[in-house]
Amino acid sequence: MYSVTSQSYSHAGPIVMANFKDLGVQPHYIKALAEIGIQQPTEVQVKAIPFLLETSYDMIVQSPTGTGKTIAFGLPMLEKINPKNPKVQALVLTPTRELGIQVSKHLFKLTKYLPEKIFTEAVYGGEHILKQIKALSRPTHIIVATPGRLRDLVQRGEVNLGSVKTLVLDEADEMLSMGFREDMEFLLNQCHPQRDNWMFSATMPQEILLLIKKHFRKGAKRIQIDKKNTVNKKIEHRYIICEIEHKVKIILNFLKARVGDRGVIFCRTKKGAQRLAQQLQERKIKTDAIHGDLQQKERDKVMRAFTNKKIDVLIATDVAARGIDVVDLGFVIHHQLPEKEEFYTHFIKTSRRV
Repeated sequence: MYSVTSQSYSHAGPIVMANFKDLGVQPHYIKALAEIGIQQPTEVQVKAIPFLLETSYDMIVQSPTGTGKTIAFGLPMLEKINPKNPKVQALVLTPTRELGIQVSKHLFKLTKYLPEKIFTEAVYGGEHILKQIKALSRPTHIIVATPGRLRDLVQRGEVNLGSVKTLVLDEADEMLSMGFREDMEFLLNQCHPQRDNWMFSATMPQEILLLIKKHFRKGAKRIQIDKKNTVNKKIEHRYIICEIEHKVKIILNFLKARVGDRGVIFCRTKKGAQRLAQQLQERKIKTDAIHGDLQQKERDKVMRAFTNKKIDVLIATDVAARGIDVVDLGFVIHHQLPEKEEFYTHFIKTSRRV
């Protein structure tokens, strides 16, 4: 079991000696960034934003989760949108609904001070499809979507991607590992053939390389961020070696010593998350769990309770945790070792990832 303690911080990734104005970002976006506590760009933002603002071409970024990728592609993507054109002009594909919701919320925050409104809609499984169809009937400039649900909407004739000139594959390796290859191929073929493809991926497995070869232009801009520089050095890392049957007691002792702190506990399975939540609830700990078996409205209810401080400890499975965006965490606990090193990097940045 790992436990990680930290103080709240504004955004993940190493601070680079630059500012958003130097990168060519417009004042209304800089004002919105400042309002959400972001003053300086991260390394991936410094390397990606000027290129994407100044050119129209493909880009491939290999960067761990938690390095500020949403801002890196979000600002240039918004700059390329024509608010007077009601058609869908940009598409962001994400592996999970949580990440999709988070990306759409950040895009909304970035557009707060724009002179003309840019509209973003998030579509994903777990939500009633008729509700999403109704939302998409209004002018929509950007769609943030999970591949399966968007393919369903396209095949129903409810969405036309023919005018999409900017396509973002966010956490592309996760989408492929979750079995979305066929859906991704379908959607890529629906977009405008003369578009900009921007890929963000923590790893570059063979499937990713094949996707790049098939759909990306030769000479695409490549950026690689050193994962050794992505973990906030102020975080204190601890681990405890123990027998399985002692884990709950150790976690309880830790929580009792941290009264007043709020945190997240990660489990690898849905069953494990639900069981741990029940065990802690029986011991009067204000907690609840989110996992893939919950309906979206149930997951939203749990997240609202955590955000509004009605519960102190959120228990989440690895997959359900993608896209969690909360602040003021005092600790993060891993009930079991994550399956991948990248998961550990992502999870300890959970307190804010943009």
